[in-house]
Amino acid sequence: MPSRTHDGQPFDLPIVGSSGLPARPVERADAARNRAKVLAAAERLFAEAGTDSVTMDEIAKAAGIGRATLYRRYPDTRSIAVALLDEHERALQAKIILGAPPLGPGAHPADRLAAFLTAMVHLLEAHLHLALGAETGHARYTTGAYAFWRSHVRLLLTAAEVRDADVLCDTVLAGLAPEVYWFQRHTRGHSVDEIVTALRLLAARVTAH
Repeated sequence: MPSRTHDGQPFDLPIVGSSGLPARPVERADAARNRAKVLAAAERLFAEAGTDSVTMDEIAKAAGIGRATLYRRYPDTRSIAVALLDEHERALQAKIILGAPPLGPGAHPADRLAAFLTAMVHLLEAHLHLALGAETGHARYTTGAYAFWRSHVRLLLTAAEVRDADVLCDTVLAGLAPEVYWFQRHTRGHSVDEIVTALRLLAARVTAH
């Protein structure tokens, strides 16, 4: 049976992160403590130096756990970046499914699309170092999170009666690729507000009749 939004409408998209897992499996108390230590240490190190510059040994040392313990759960730094990004992506997905409009159900599809693109920009701005470590190149399109974003945008375009919604949804999402966002912010020097304004204009143009 599909889940329901706050206004009673069915919504078939499960909440998933970049890992593609709809829910975290039950874990032992010691495993949960170690996971929390690893993620806290990695988030701090990634924010300071970027995902490409941090090693697994540095994360294990900062978390105060053994290398073997770390490798049993995470094979590499990318998998840790994915786990960290999962937390933020799942929070946004919950707002899309059950939150207040215009991000959540109850608003016009064009307004929901604009709100979604705005929220994604703020997610990237806050966690770009994680997105660059987890969702660049082809890897972006194989994540559970991208499948969610794609389905959400396609549903909104379809609701707005946009032709070729299945093709166009990837075009809309292209501007949210981490490397594109990094280029706009740090090479072209565009502000967050400028990027948000451009994407909201895109949402309005795409859904206009």
